[in-house]
Amino acid sequence: MPTIEIHGLCKRFGKNVVLDGLDLTVPRGKNTVVIGGSGTGKSVLIKCVVGLLRADAGEIRIDGEDVTKMDERELIRVRMKFGMLFQGSALFDSMNVGDNVAFALRRLHRYPEHQIPNVVEEKLALVGLRDLQHLMPSELSGGMKKRVGLARAIASEPEILLYDEPTTGLDPIMADVINDLVIRLRESLGVTSISITHDMASAYKIADFIAMLYKGKIIEVGTPDQIRQTANPVVSQFVEGRAQGPITAEHEEFVRFVHRSGEPRGQEEH
Repeated sequence: MPTIEIHGLCKRFGKNVVLDGLDLTVPRGKNTVVIGGSGTGKSVLIKCVVGLLRADAGEIRIDGEDVTKMDERELIRVRMKFGMLFQGSALFDSMNVGDNVAFALRRLHRYPEHQIPNVVEEKLALVGLRDLQHLMPSELSGGMKKRVGLARAIASEPEILLYDEPTTGLDPIMADVINDLVIRLRESLGVTSISITHDMASAYKIADFIAMLYKGKIIEVGTPDQIRQTANPVVSQFVEGRAQGPITAEHEEFVRFVHRSGEPRGQEEH
């Protein structure tokens, strides 16, 4: 059974339709990378998966259980299966590295206090930050913050990891360090992962499967090699980073429409 199955997922904010009947299957033990432009709904998708946003329609099944029909108490139980690396790392500025990593262990999972130091040390070692528990977030580089966030995400040994733009804001070398960590954690921990990104170098490196989100739907899913060779012109333009193509044409037509709609009407020429 796949870990996550999404069918007909819809989410709108007012008149803005973000997810429009989205379907996606996330195989167990694999890393599925969702790609798409800024504002296409990638972050909305993963927030719906963990129940931080309520879907307007559709199903999201986690190990066969539909989270869209759960109350908050049931959602808390399902969220215990997840670890998440937030886009900005989301570390608590007032806590040192060790307490940041231990946060969910204390607040959500109720680990015995005497076990926590060993868990923190082990997870920091996994991300290459051994013996840095005492540092504050303000003393860390961007890459180090990402790695602390990753240590926190895996501290409770989750079954599913969610990565929100894991390489955003990093230089190419540190981005590749994070990519290598994502791969190593999948192999060593056997976790199922969903990553969202518009960084194609990262997507090609870490993905078992890549899914393209466009206009509220997943329009293509394939292995990295299949996506590289896609015949879909929208997917091709995005993954190759070309300025010209159907995505650009639709954007330009929208801009022209907005411009025409904003023109003064009924004014007489003088």
